[in-house]
Amino acid sequence: MKELAKKTKEAAIALGATSIEERNHALLCVAEALEKNKAAIFAANRVDLESAESLSAPLKKRLCFDEDKLTDIIKGLHALAKLPDPIGKIDLATELAEGLELYRVSCPIGLIGVIFESRPDAMVQISSLCLKSGNAVLLKGGSEALNTNRSLFVTMQNGLREAGIRPEVMGLLETREDVAQMLKMDEYIDLIIPRGSNEFVRYIMEHSHIPVLGHADGLCHVYVDAAADLSMAVRICVDSKAQNVAVCNAAETVLVHEKIAPAFLPELKAAMDLKGVELVGCPRTREIIACGKAADTDWETEYLDYKLSIRVADGLEDAIVHINSFGSGHTDSIVTADMDTARRFMTLVDSAGVYHNCSTRFADGFRYGFGAEVGVATGKLHARGPMGLEGLCTYKYKLFGSGQTVQDTVDGFVKYTHKPL
Repeated sequence: MKELAKKTKEAAIALGATSIEERNHALLCVAEALEKNKAAIFAANRVDLESAESLSAPLKKRLCFDEDKLTDIIKGLHALAKLPDPIGKIDLATELAEGLELYRVSCPIGLIGVIFESRPDAMVQISSLCLKSGNAVLLKGGSEALNTNRSLFVTMQNGLREAGIRPEVMGLLETREDVAQMLKMDEYIDLIIPRGSNEFVRYIMEHSHIPVLGHADGLCHVYVDAAADLSMAVRICVDSKAQNVAVCNAAETVLVHEKIAPAFLPELKAAMDLKGVELVGCPRTREIIACGKAADTDWETEYLDYKLSIRVADGLEDAIVHINSFGSGHTDSIVTADMDTARRFMTLVDSAGVYHNCSTRFADGFRYGFGAEVGVATGKLHARGPMGLEGLCTYKYKLFGSGQTVQDTVDGFVKYTHKPL
């Protein structure tokens, strides 16, 4: 493991010095390699699916890597290749003194370790974003996708070789022991990104000295305000919950203003019944519609399944308190025609994404125009929300002089100007 980390770190330094043309060419070569080797990748995925009979249908859907997902992945790689270079962007330029110029310039983080769930397409998205941003990556996917991940990894490395990029910019981990060793590699690894439950992210943080950027539970809410359009609210709630239930940006709880609940909840139930969504609700919800009883734990549960909890709220403030108490800081949406109410909700809800009159399912790097995402960061440092190319970069200060010394400024020979360039 130490040797793997060392080689990948060396490759990271070399990758950071490549041109945008070289990295874009590598992305296209990876896309071509995936298309050429798709039969072997699909065969490997069938083995994983056959071994995962006990998984729920939504989780099996995440595990599946078929022609549709490959098509989306290849489109994403081509889209990513068209995005601007995230490296070398100048966001500060100041003349400190005559002939002494300071620039703040974006650069790669270095070597990143990413632990992610049993979703093979995530492996390609993560590694391609790292490639575009000049970072090397150590990848650990879910054990259920082991065969698919191996096939994808070999295929992507072949694409890198074809492009003239060192394949060591990617490393594949396969066991828990590998992860345990990786957490100790602070000499080589610059950042760890774990995707999973809050407990899992906390475990990683507690067992490593390496900086950790957590991508934890997606406990998303939709709040239907008294001033909501009922038809719009139903469509948004259904899309937020049922468009794809096994993703972190799917809504798990709907909050409904008490004034609109008697009219809205029957319509919501009829629509959710058509999608096969099981409903559980608070006592006031159950007085209006027939549904299961929500336990205290339901308000803090990420179902990732066809299940939705519903609570009738006293009003906006009550809904905000509920979201900030039980939410995961991921994405929360309000449906209302009242702009003042919407602005207050979006100001006071403490989440990475706060939406007005639209589905929580828009919380996605590709939909934001980032090409893809490494994940959705639910913390506040250094990236927040869908983490794309920008989140995979840090910066350095570059100072260009012409012989100046600090003593010159003390003696008065050099005068600070601090003038924006």
